Formats: sequence, structure tokens, C-alpha cells
Amino acid sequence: MQKFPSSVLTAAFVVAPFATASFAQERTGWGTQIEGLTVYQGETDLDEGGSFTSSRTFVRGSAIYRFGKDTSAGVSVSVGAFDYDFDDVSARPWKDIRDIRVSVPTRFRVSDTATAFISPQVRWDYESGADKSEGNTYGIFAGVAWKFSDTLTIGPAFGAYSQLEESGADVFPALLVDWDINQRWNLNTGAGLGATGGPGLTLGYDVTDSSRVSLSVRSESVRFRLDDNGLAPNGVGEDESIPVVISYQYEPNPGTLFSAFIGAEFDGELTLDDASGNQISRQSYDTAPLAGLALRLRF
Repeated sequence: MQKFPSSVLTAAFVVAPFATASFAQERTGWGTQIEGLTVYQGETDLDEGGSFTSSRTFVRGSAIYRFGKDTSAGVSVSVGAFDYDFDDVSARPWKDIRDIRVSVPTRFRVSDTATAFISPQVRWDYESGADKSEGNTYGIFAGVAWKFSDTLTIGPAFGAYSQLEESGADVFPALLVDWDINQRWNLNTGAGLGATGGPGLTLGYDVTDSSRVSLSVRSESVRFRLDDNGLAPNGVGEDESIPVVISYQYEPNPGTLFSAFIGAEFDGELTLDDASGNQISRQSYDTAPLAGLALRLRF
């Protein structure tokens, strides 16, 4: 049976950081990968009145060099957009958000059964028209996983990222898991293309050698710098939610993966802070439907 990647589509994302490095293990030397993603969130009501829809589009290119013995290093660059459409223009907290990310994923063996992963990242999240440098944050995702058997790899991990207008870093624990429960069922964790801070979990079932269905859940949060107009000039906006999706992946060959998914975002919340970090508003929004498509090409 054809083995799917250790991380599959989870809400607004495709390939986990831990798995991104692992694709380079297929051969010694350079491996390149291009990913594209588009997600649409349907209309949802805000608890203080009004409603909004949103969409996300991301493109990422990665180049990984494998040195051998589970050791690899490379660079990944992504460009994305979060586009919001609020029905009440006069009370609109923000419009279109831009997202740029550069990461350096590195993987190396620390023992006969353990492999470590570290991926420092620099991000720019800012509203269109704002100063890009004012939306700059940075952080790291790292962990180590032990291969206990041919079917189970597991280990601890953590993420630590700076936050706009907040002291200290946003630190969260995570668990690296790649567990082949049997020949068709797999449980794994990870983030990926278009994903924001927070851990995720995916349960997948191989329908055929080239297709899979999966159920994914994830905690998401993104903060971004606002422009000098609007309700909070030069302030900070934040969108938090827990997306849950069912996805279908089709891999006609090892170099191509198509994905489609539907689901919903739960426990959504929009926060607006002024330029001094004082909270202006915090609004919850109802469960929001979402759907999307993704494509990954390996060379």
C-alpha cells in the first residue's frame, strides 16, 4: 500500500513542519516542493451584531537538502492573504491581511531511534496599507520523536513565538505523533501551510492506495498589525478559532497531491487592540462553515 505523508490536510493547511523535512528523506540531495491553498469561510454572525465572511489563499515553496542518515536542512517561504468582508462597513475592524513567512526547517538524528526537528521562523502579518515591518514576529517550533516500532513514532515538541504588542512569547506544548494504527488507519499531529499558532490532530483512513479521508481538529490564532485608518489606527487585530474539517486527498503519483475539505470553525473570536495594546473590543462569532482546496507538487 502506498504510504501517505505523515501529515495530511488539517483545516487551512497541508504539510506539517515535521513532515516537511521528512519528504527530503526520499533521496539524497535537493528536493523541492510547491503548495497552494484556498479556503472560504461562510457567513457567520458576531455577538454584538453584524456578520462577516472571510477567505484565505496561500502559496509556499520549499527546498530541502538531505545529507543522509535522517539529516536534512532547507528553507521554506510562503505568501498568503486573509481577506475579510464585514457587512457593516462603518464598524469594520479591518479589511485584507497579508501574511509572509520564512522558515528554516532542520532535521537530524540524535540516536539510533530518535530524530530531532527544529524550525525557526520569521513572519510578517499586517493589514494591507500598514507598514510591513510593524507586523514582524519570530519564533521556533522544535521537538524530538522516538521510533518505537515500524508503526509508531512519538515525542514531545513545543512552539514559542513572539506576539505583536504583547510582552513575552506565546509558548505552547505539542506532541509529535505518527501512528499507523493498522494498515489503513493513521493518527498524526502537526501544523502546516497557512496554519497559525497552535497544535493539531488528524485521524486518517486510506480508502485506496492513492486516496485518503481524514478528520482534523486544530487550535488557531493569528495577530496582525493594522493600518493607520479605521477603528484602531496602527493597532492589532486577532482572529482565534478551532477549525474541524473532513478532507479527501488524492495522490495519483508520489509527486502530486490534491486535497478538498469541508468543515466548520468553532469558538471563534475577534479581538481589536489599540496601538498601546489596550483592548477596544472582543467579539465572539457563531460557528462558521468552511471549505477549501489544496495542491502539493514535489520535484
